[in-house]
Order: sequence, then C-alpha cells, then structure tokens
Amino acid sequence: MTKSEEERDHVDRFLEENELPGVDLEVEGIVDRINGIRRRFNRMLDETLTDFGLSEGEWKALNQLQLAGPPHRRSIGQLGKWAELSSGAMTNRIDRLEEAGFVRRIPDPDDRRGVLVELTEAGSKAWADSVAVQAAKESLVAAALTKDEKRQLNTLLRRLMLEFERREQSGS
Repeated sequence: MTKSEEERDHVDRFLEENELPGVDLEVEGIVDRINGIRRRFNRMLDETLTDFGLSEGEWKALNQLQLAGPPHRRSIGQLGKWAELSSGAMTNRIDRLEEAGFVRRIPDPDDRRGVLVELTEAGSKAWADSVAVQAAKESLVAAALTKDEKRQLNTLLRRLMLEFERREQSGS
C-alpha cells in the first residue's frame, strides 16, 4: 500500500503542508504522534476520574495506598515524597480523600506522634472501578491493532524508552 493509499492523519497533513528545514520528518511524525496519543490518553483519564469524583493527584494517592499491599497504609510524608509534594500540599489532598470517605487517618503504631493514611473499602472500590473503566477505554482504542501489532508496537516503544533510560543514566 502506497502512502497515498494509506489513511492519513492530522500529523501527515501538517508535515506535508509545512516546510521544516533540517527536521527529519519521520522522527517528527513519531514525536508528534506519541505526544498526541499521550494527550488523548490523559484527557480520557481525566474524564474517567471526573466520573469518580477524583483528581489525578488524588487517584495517584489512592494508587500508592492500593499498591502498598495490605493493610494499604502509608505516612503522609511517604505519600508526599512519592508525589513530590510538600507535606502541607499532601495533607490537603488527603483531607479531600478523607472527606470523600476514600481514606482514613489512623495512629502510627510505631510512632506515638505519627499518623498513617489508610485506604478504606470505599477508596479501594473507587480505585479498582476507575482502573477497570479506564482499562476498558484504552482497550477500545488499542483494538485498532492486531495482537501481533500490539506486541510489535510495545517492542519498538520499549527500545525508545530504553534509549532514554540509557541517556538519563549516562547524563547525555
């Protein structure tokens, strides 16, 4: 199938209509498509989380508690460090989650002055349900590819990710 017979997207049209001296158009197409897909997946996630009354930051805090394993607890400091937030900003996020009934604060059994944040049953359900809804939406989009194409795309994207990781480690 020739390029003219293939389906064309907005990236193809942009690259055909604009002169970009010194730019490898194949690389530009890859970057523009990855960025466009990322924005669309993020918008899809925002829509899902809005349906569950969650912000992305709140959902990520629930995620950290869920992934902590039973009894699904972390300190505000641990959650804040993971989210790269001050303890005050993390406290505000936890306050909203506590008001919604998704988490509760409990005394830290190892530190009389400490407090742990624990995922409630409602929080665990909101997390699991939102993950399931989002996964279903993502699967609908990925259905545009065959099973072999999905594996091939994962292989290619992994190679790009590994190259970024190598460059980050070497500082170049």
